[in-house]
Amino acid sequence: MNESYKELLVKKERGLMQNVLRIVCVVPTVFLFLASFLGLGIIGLIITIILGVIDYFVFLFTDIEYEYLYLDKEISVDKIMAKTRRKKVATLDIGKIEIAAPANSHQLDSYKNRQIKKTVDYSAGHDIPDQKLYIVYYEGSQKYMFNFDDDFVKAIRGIIPRKIFTD
Repeated sequence: MNESYKELLVKKERGLMQNVLRIVCVVPTVFLFLASFLGLGIIGLIITIILGVIDYFVFLFTDIEYEYLYLDKEISVDKIMAKTRRKKVATLDIGKIEIAAPANSHQLDSYKNRQIKKTVDYSAGHDIPDQKLYIVYYEGSQKYMFNFDDDFVKAIRGIIPRKIFTD
């Protein structure tokens, strides 16, 4: 019985839109806070508090990390928001994986024209140091994107060696 345990943390990089959204939310809050001392009074302070709460949620949903956990022939994915909230978002059974390969692999060529019902991105969006962007086709109609390191791939490859590619 092959029982292995692997854990991997991947930080999703913020795009231009998330950075702009953060700036657009924070700047009015700061200006309104300063203006509340210069003449807006208590009404400006109340609006500043409301904007501060909105800023909190914007920062919560734009600072995302994914934790992959491989245990007992399953990959479970947790979404960590702003290093404070954790939510389990997916559990994949290793036996139902059709193929897993790096995004630029020729092994995925026959899967490119396939009709996919669901595409889910649990990755940083590109290769990062020591982690490659992998495409995983799952149960015929689902496509997942992950950033795996060599140890994580080796653990999965021990169970399904003909379905995991590293080229």
